[in-house]
Amino acid sequence: MLNRYDRSVPMSGEAEVKYLDGDFRVVRPGAFVRCAVTGVPIPLEELKYWSVDLQEAYASPEAVLQRHNGQG
Repeated sequence: MLNRYDRSVPMSGEAEVKYLDGDFRVVRPGAFVRCAVTGVPIPLEELKYWSVDLQEAYASPEAVLQRHNGQG
């Protein structure tokens, strides 16, 4: 898996992530990424929604809809 990281080292701060189709790759280790719509931190282990084209993460399906409807 490309999105695995060493859990023995406590992570803190914001990660830099490359979003791929169906997966993501951690470029710079960290504990979370920020939702592009709400700014809410998303722990990497809970990251489920992102845009490959926009290279953005989203906290929820509602945030995805807001972004794609031009409201985010």
